[in-house]
Amino acid sequence: MKLKKLKILVEKIKTAKSVLVVGHKNPDGDSLCSVLALARLIKLNFGHDAVCVYDGNIPDALDRVPMRDDIKYVGKTDLNKSFDLMFVLDYGVMKNLGGAIQAFENARFTVEIDHHKNDDEIADLSLNDVNAAAVGEIIFNIAEKLHWVRDDVVNELIATSIITDTGWFGYVRRGNVLRIMASLVDGGVCVESIMDGLNNKPRKTVLTEAAVASRAEFLYRGRLALAIVGKDEYKKLDGRGNIILTLLGQIHGVEYIIVLKQQKEKQIGVSLRGRGGAVDDIAAALGGGGHKYAAGAVIYDTLENARKRVLDLFGGKFK
Repeated sequence: MKLKKLKILVEKIKTAKSVLVVGHKNPDGDSLCSVLALARLIKLNFGHDAVCVYDGNIPDALDRVPMRDDIKYVGKTDLNKSFDLMFVLDYGVMKNLGGAIQAFENARFTVEIDHHKNDDEIADLSLNDVNAAAVGEIIFNIAEKLHWVRDDVVNELIATSIITDTGWFGYVRRGNVLRIMASLVDGGVCVESIMDGLNNKPRKTVLTEAAVASRAEFLYRGRLALAIVGKDEYKKLDGRGNIILTLLGQIHGVEYIIVLKQQKEKQIGVSLRGRGGAVDDIAAALGGGGHKYAAGAVIYDTLENARKRVLDLFGGKFK
């Protein structure tokens, strides 16, 4: 990360009288905890109280993270004013900002911090790192390079962002993030406590995830697993249904996983995972994005048509 960019970052925070921090719609652990960690760092090191907002829903499993009550729903926050400085974290693509898009367009200066592959950077200042396992990793590195003060709250938030976005370290592909976790643990972070807090779902959610996984289809001689979440079931899910993806990914021979979630009659959420095979190309073809082996999109069509469209795209991988 270039020192010139970090100097601009520091100057913009110092002079800002109003700061807004937002992640992607329907925050996961990385998005939520990165937003809160950055806001806490700004408070500790500059004395500014940043406004943190989200759109969509936050999973029940994240209810116990530090500062959870400090982030507000966009519909209950006045975003009409022009903020001096706005951070967009873990956003992927502009539309993922949801109800915060107007605030982004009105902000006097914008900063993006992301680890998704973005062909078009949208902010005035980009501090992206596509090699980072989580945005929390980038936040940690920024704080280290600028010698910012971190407290136990910041450390736990960064650790939670890393744990969740690496699938409890199952998706780690570079050692740097593990070295960061080691330093956080040495600093007092309790991984066992964080994981215990994340195991915090309603009974209906767990039973729904198990039921959906149990009736999955297995195509191309078991190499592709496809699970469908109906509209009524979707209301019972906690977040994106990652447990469904995890369960199917544990089955011998499964190389790719598709989970289709009927969010509305003609709005189908698509979650994709690849075990060694890329899925970001499929997500991009559907108008979405993400990481090489974990990506997603939304299809505005019937469930039947969405299923056919996704399977047609995957067909090329099995020729």
